[in-house]
This record gives sequence, C-alpha cells and structure tokens, in this order.
Amino acid sequence: MEELIDIYTRDRKRTGETIPREGAFLKEGQYMLYVLAILENLDGKFLITQRSHDKHWAGGWWEVTGGGVLSGETPLDAVKREVGEETGLNITGMDLEPVYSYENVDLARGDNYMVDIYHIRFDFSEQDITLQQSEAIDFKLATWKEICEINNRGEFLHFNRLCQYLGR
Repeated sequence: MEELIDIYTRDRKRTGETIPREGAFLKEGQYMLYVLAILENLDGKFLITQRSHDKHWAGGWWEVTGGGVLSGETPLDAVKREVGEETGLNITGMDLEPVYSYENVDLARGDNYMVDIYHIRFDFSEQDITLQQSEAIDFKLATWKEICEINNRGEFLHFNRLCQYLGR
C-alpha cells in the first residue's frame, strides 16, 4: 500500500497537499516530517536496530527507531506508531514531548524535511522487543560507547544529530 505524506511549510503548517512518500521530490519551502525515538531503558542502555539489507538507503546500518509522519498524523502519533511497529514496545499513555528538532534542506535532491527527536526513558528489556522483519534484522541494547564504536565504522545513522541533542 502506498504511503502518503502531507506537505508542510517551514513553520510546520500543512499546505493541504498530499503526495506519495516514495519518490517524493519537495520544492523550496516544502517539507515532510520525520520522528526519531531514543529509547533508553532504566540501565541507561539505548535500543538500536539494524536496518534490513534490502533498504534502498543505508541497508545494514544501525539506527534509533523512527520514520516518516504519514498523512493525517501528528508527530506524536507517528512516534507512537513507529515505536510500536518497529520494536513491539508500547509507549501509548506516556507523556511525550520532542526534546530536539532539526531541519534539512537539499533542493538538488528534493529532500527537505524536519525531524523531531523524542528521548523516552522507561522500563523495558530485550524480552519485550519484537522486531518488524521488513524494517530491521537485529537489535541491541547498547551503551553510548558501543554506539560510538558502530559510528566509527561508518554504520550508524543520525549520529551527529544524536550527539547534538545529548551534548556529546
């Protein structure tokens, strides 16, 4: 099924336009929204997942949970959906607010987007995680040091943005 996205202005207002997410090419002043969820357990470890190798971009790389905000969704709806779909963890009912946001403009590729990052600390363990096989092939509860090591191999997405938020 084709995923549709809403197009937003720079001040995050919906334009009323909806387009297919796959192959979207956004013009100047047009944006789509993404969310990322830093999931941290009570031991201070972060849930990271390894992307399926057949992903068209960064297959096999490690990342935190996240994805695109679908048409009609709010970023809050999207982060709850993405966490549930990708990890099987239920964050419904938690008090969630974005802790960091950033903007990307790449007019040559039509890749303009805004991202809200949520940092969610709660009690979960490896036994609570169920991966969506079409999205991820592996997961780990990693220390920050382990995430840095994966990044040093050039295999971790969004690392610089996570560092900006975490002040590292």
